[in-house]
Amino acid sequence: MSRDARWQALLELLVERGRLDVEEAAAELAVSAATVRRDFDTLAEQRMLVRTRGGAVAHGVSYELPLRYKTARHASEKQRIAKAVAELVAPGEAVGLTGGTTTTEVARALAVRGDLASGSPALTVVTNALNIASELAVRPQFKIVVTGGVARAQSYELVGPLADGALSRITVDVAVLGVAAFDVVHGAAAQDEAEAAINRLLCERAERVVVAADSSKLGRRAFALICATEAVGTLVTDTGADRETVARFEAAGVWVVAV
Repeated sequence: MSRDARWQALLELLVERGRLDVEEAAAELAVSAATVRRDFDTLAEQRMLVRTRGGAVAHGVSYELPLRYKTARHASEKQRIAKAVAELVAPGEAVGLTGGTTTTEVARALAVRGDLASGSPALTVVTNALNIASELAVRPQFKIVVTGGVARAQSYELVGPLADGALSRITVDVAVLGVAAFDVVHGAAAQDEAEAAINRLLCERAERVVVAADSSKLGRRAFALICATEAVGTLVTDTGADRETVARFEAAGVWVVAV
């Protein structure tokens, strides 16, 4: 197991359990206790966890795993979802992309679409995610609009009044939301209130709203509301989605695409 894979696994275990013992973590990952101690020490230096005697605990009360450690979670599902979302975007449209691992995959799926290889522009992409803007900026056929704002290290997203100001002056054909949770009753939500506020404004500036979320996000609640379920036109998820949950979304007027 590579170092990055170990770190991701350790952080995911901390998210789930809140506390980890060195010996317990070593057994879970099939590595030596010395390796886990070194990993814990390094991650503590990065403020990703808090070292304790014999183990570690999650950093802070409301712990959010940074984007760089989320990339391999449900990776195949996210790639299938991204391809399906990309197919919902028509050439020449303006598309808004929030930050997140699934929306990053959507950006990559758009970048390799053959019918978007040329145009003036082939697509206009509005995003508050630095990593998405960076990946797409090398595509001359895409017009990339970045909101501005203050960057969050956890998600590479720009938030705050500068981002608000930029979004209040534009409109998009479709907003693609990456979410922490999506529930029929409680709507789409994020872990951070500043991110949720920007995402909410993007929804308000869009003709249609698409939520891109793997099945682990469905039927769950998160801290900060992005938008109510009735504001979402389409949910693209994976085939692992619970049938009853899908039926509830459909009954609420959401078109569900499971891939």
